[in-house]
Amino acid sequence: MPENLKTPKESAVETRHIVMPDHVNHYGTLFGGVLMSWIDLIAVMVAQRHCGKEAVTASVDRLNFLQPIHIGDHVVLRASVNYVGRSSMEVGVQASKENPYTGTVVRATTAYLTFVALDENKKPCEIPKLKPETELEHRRFANALLRQEASRELLKKILEKEKEKIEKS
Repeated sequence: MPENLKTPKESAVETRHIVMPDHVNHYGTLFGGVLMSWIDLIAVMVAQRHCGKEAVTASVDRLNFLQPIHIGDHVVLRASVNYVGRSSMEVGVQASKENPYTGTVVRATTAYLTFVALDENKKPCEIPKLKPETELEHRRFANALLRQEASRELLKKILEKEKEKIEKS
């Protein structure tokens, strides 16, 4: 495969954590900030593996807490690149909770983060394009495109509203 083209599986990462008492909030469930840091860490590893360079978080575009995670649960994090632009990429992360005694696994959190690759001068630089292979990877790529378009459209509307506000004053 050419150096300027990579598949999602080439940079995908999976890791796990056990939820300890110091990870939970006053409700006895995993504190969202702890999970967010785990998500950011696995996502940056994926981004770095994809681009082979320093990568920095540009945005957390979506973070959905679907199920509470409790002390003793195992948190399984899986992350891969969904979409690549010129110097940025969207990384999708899925966090599942696993009961270590029964083996029951439930999706608990999903997240989409955007990273920018930096060159040796800390400037955005071009990165390898993405080559989705499986049906799932193609679907994730298409959905990431939709999120990109929606984000641009939202920004456009916000800027239009701000312009109207300035013109009225």
